Amino acid sequence: MKEDDYMPLSMADIGEKYIINKIRGKNETVRFIENLGFVEGAEVIVVAQIHGNIIVNVKGSRVAIGRDMAGKIIVG
Repeated sequence: MKEDDYMPLSMADIGEKYIINKIRGKNETVRFIENLGFVEGAEVIVVAQIHGNIIVNVKGSRVAIGRDMAGKIIVG
């Protein structure tokens, strides 16, 4: 994929499959996000967006994260 094909998870469409390309942020932020299952190469699907939170299926689990945290996860 080209650089233009990537976007933050916070901008992803509901119901579409995406692959995590990169996690941005400070080391502790990246570790926190990775511990939730958001690692490079993992498939994610946005299930819903509710009150600024994004509910995502990742690695067989449903996880809710804030829009600011989702902005640090780059998908394509």
